[in-house]
Amino acid sequence: MPTPTKGHRLGGSPAHERHILANLATALFQHGRITTTEAKARRLRPVAERLITFAKRGDLHARRHVLTVVTDKGVVHQLFTEIAPEFSERDGGYTRITKIGPRKGDNAAMAVIELVRGEPVAAKPRRRARRAAAEAPAAAAPVAATATATEAEAAEAQRAEADEAAEADASAAETAEAEDTDEVQDVDAAADEAPVEDSAEYDTAEDDTADGDDAEAGDEDGTPAGDA
Repeated sequence: MPTPTKGHRLGGSPAHERHILANLATALFQHGRITTTEAKARRLRPVAERLITFAKRGDLHARRHVLTVVTDKGVVHQLFTEIAPEFSERDGGYTRITKIGPRKGDNAAMAVIELVRGEPVAAKPRRRARRAAAEAPAAAAPVAATATATEAEAAEAQRAEADEAAEADASAAETAEAEDTDEVQDVDAAADEAPVEDSAEYDTAEDDTADGDDAEAGDEDGTPAGDA
């Protein structure tokens, strides 16, 4: 059993309400949009969309079912041949209700109900596409982890290269200091040896001078230096 509609009943009896909604649906399919009270528009909307869904099926059983509500065969033909094909890509939401303010006289809330025709429909992703979209983050996580690991390895390699370069620079500096120290030691050693040689040469020169003096003295006396 269908759920009863909330609110007051349109007309004086259930049959009267069915006729009111049938006439409103006929006018909506014939003109594309109608102006009525907001309460009638809200009651008409599910009825009209259900008839459009039957028209999209396009078979004989659907046509006979629509004829039980809309008795005008010309409007039913227009619904099946013109209106239904325009909603072939739309799964629902065939109508739109727009409030236009109160009516003069009884202050009833008025609205315009119209068919949503000729408007683009946002394509819904299929199940496979939605499943792929759902699996994409899970697949992206290992890739991101791999990329992070690769970046970490690259950073580690750069650090190792920097450490090796620093060690090489330190070794070169130590070698240069050792070479400078050896050179300084060689210079000091040379400086220490130089006076010794000069003193030896000086002593030799003094000895030669002394021998010469002794020889001269022996010659003056007429006696060889050795004999003396």
